[in-house]
Amino acid sequence: MCTLEKRGRLFLLTLTGNGEHRLNPTLLDSIRSAITQIRSDPSSSQSVLITTSDGKFFSNGYDLALAATDPPLRAVMAAKLRSVVADLVSLPMPTIAAVTGHASAAGFLLAMSHDYILMRRDRGFLYMSELDIDLVLPDWFMAMIRMKIGSPAARRDVALAAEKVTADRGLEMGIVDSSHGSAAETVEAAVKLGEEIVRRGGDGHVYGRMRETLLREVIHTIGSDESASSGMRNSGSKL
Repeated sequence: MCTLEKRGRLFLLTLTGNGEHRLNPTLLDSIRSAITQIRSDPSSSQSVLITTSDGKFFSNGYDLALAATDPPLRAVMAAKLRSVVADLVSLPMPTIAAVTGHASAAGFLLAMSHDYILMRRDRGFLYMSELDIDLVLPDWFMAMIRMKIGSPAARRDVALAAEKVTADRGLEMGIVDSSHGSAAETVEAAVKLGEEIVRRGGDGHVYGRMRETLLREVIHTIGSDESASSGMRNSGSKL
């Protein structure tokens, strides 16, 4: 599950508990409900969203152990994640992922769906695991990778080498905006950045429309059922 806290013009969305924060239908619905609540707040267009987590995982991806007990849940989780990402892309405010632990596969994709990624350097990595488990990345994952990772070499290392990217390596690759010494320092830095953005001002609706234009390729591919299912074939996936 997740919690939502409002601190002035900052919304702090936290994936709670010490587990892996696997993206099962319940957690994805909880995240989407929080985003809907944020969007409906009168101050939303002058605010900033920070997403973070408890424990040593930001998110370890889809909950395929659960899906193994009910195979249709795989498509349900894929559809719900697409909805969460579409909501984030269209949200009328800047967004920050404070990655305080491992973010793997769909969890990495969730982090990349934010405008900024801040990450702790003492623990955790960003990891697209599909190559290591013989799965093809969905088209919309690839679209996000192309849009959010500028260097062809970095895209290769993430998608075609399944590199486990630490915070400092992520800085070198242009994926991570800043690295910090602990989980608490990462969240503190995200709050500081959020406050700086709020002071800068601006219309969140304009910001959101510009983001949607920038990520047009992602929006175009995000609704493809074929793309979503292509990365969900093996119930042993680490997604």
